[in-house]
Amino acid sequence: MYKTIFKYLDDTAKKYPSKLSFIDNERRINYKDFVKDSKQIATAILKYNLFNKPIAIYLDKNIYCLTSMMGINYSGNFYTVIDNKAPIDRVNAILNTLKPCLLLTDSKNKEKLNSLKYKVDILSIDEIDTKVNQKELDKVYDKIIDTNPMYVLFTSGSTGIPKGVVVNHRSTINYISWFSNTFNINSKTIFGSQTPFYFSMSVSDVFSTMVKGGTLYIIPKSNFSFPVKLIEYLNHYKINTIYWIPSVLNTIVNFKTFDVIKPKYLKKVLFAGEVMPMKQLNILRKELPNVLFANLFGPTETVDICSYYIVNKKFKDTDILPIGKYCDNCDLIVINDKNKEAEINEEGELYVRGSFLSMGYYNDEEKTNEAFIQNPLNNSFPEKVYKTGDIVKYNNKGELIYVSRKDFQIKHMGYRIELGEIETACNSINEVNSCVCIHDKTIDKLILFYVSNIDEMKILSLIRKKLPDYMVPQEIIKLSSIPHNANGKIDRTYLNNLHKKGKI
Repeated sequence: MYKTIFKYLDDTAKKYPSKLSFIDNERRINYKDFVKDSKQIATAILKYNLFNKPIAIYLDKNIYCLTSMMGINYSGNFYTVIDNKAPIDRVNAILNTLKPCLLLTDSKNKEKLNSLKYKVDILSIDEIDTKVNQKELDKVYDKIIDTNPMYVLFTSGSTGIPKGVVVNHRSTINYISWFSNTFNINSKTIFGSQTPFYFSMSVSDVFSTMVKGGTLYIIPKSNFSFPVKLIEYLNHYKINTIYWIPSVLNTIVNFKTFDVIKPKYLKKVLFAGEVMPMKQLNILRKELPNVLFANLFGPTETVDICSYYIVNKKFKDTDILPIGKYCDNCDLIVINDKNKEAEINEEGELYVRGSFLSMGYYNDEEKTNEAFIQNPLNNSFPEKVYKTGDIVKYNNKGELIYVSRKDFQIKHMGYRIELGEIETACNSINEVNSCVCIHDKTIDKLILFYVSNIDEMKILSLIRKKLPDYMVPQEIIKLSSIPHNANGKIDRTYLNNLHKKGKI
């Protein structure tokens, strides 16, 4: 086993030098040139005399971003990809936590950085003309150990301050080994990429592509607003594997896209990031009977995923899709309110242990110690586990069932309620395309937002047939669409803020 992902990339480039590795809207690159471009960036970084230091990337989602990621790793440092569409205040917040020694960008994005409060040296990758210095890069590799950070990925913190999850080379290698083996990622795999490179799901398709010699198409973001155009793209480039958030798949179903066009080459549909509504999944499985569907689940703190479920049986529209079982070399523990291991069908918080675990949060010892704790079931030797904040339970078949986020579990009218249960009931209504439920704590009120052709009173009458009175929302609001954040997940915070301001 190598110490770093880029050593596997070197092997892939030797095996498939002229094979296309990555394709974006403006450019395509083979493995030989991808490695050369990455090492050119690495050689340019060497002049700054940095090792095992944070370097930020402020670029579009394209091949240049990928070569910058690998270039930073080749140079012996670790990267953070920053959303170049994010508000400058968020960018400043990330930089103030990360305190990068260098920032990579290009002439297109450089001007946006003029308003940065954090001062840092900037290297424009489109101005690099350095020749690869392999001798010096080999010296750097000799110093690297596999527990050095590979990247820091920032997620939204509950306080509004971004948290930087530190992931090392060893954890990434272990995770990618599981992902590639489980889903048979190989040189014939053609990925269609949807998620941003600052989002943990991208780790799976990007690095399994590099390690196994597959090909990854960076699908233009605009295509996801036009389902027919999106499927045309998949067909044109013969994409056979996708790993997307459910919201995108739901849009394809809700717009009845398969009445017009179907994907011809698709063999695997993997999804994660939020709950997949069973109604839409059943339609997808019916329309694409020869496709493998898998529900992946996990936090950024476990690289990307810690459990998975390959969908291999029929479900009713009102059923909840399991999140399945632990990944190989990753253990899951369900801990109840008494700090003991939960029984079958008993709810508890999901703890994760094993080689997938991240190192903690960058420059945040307090939050790290809160989330990464000693295994409560082991008093014999030091063993860190990660508290996910997810409420789960095992069913009688040994399948793990996601119940809710800890922060989605609320007290209403004296009852403990899972907001996800209300959403599942609403999503099972045939006429409903999507929905989200929030809780206004100040007035103890359940508010349901939904997208459908039918009115609020009709929705209310249908929900009353599915839920007890104490779980029926007091306010139901019809929307033309459900808002999503930059990662493509439902933006509950945005909805909550709009509602409190009386703008919905």
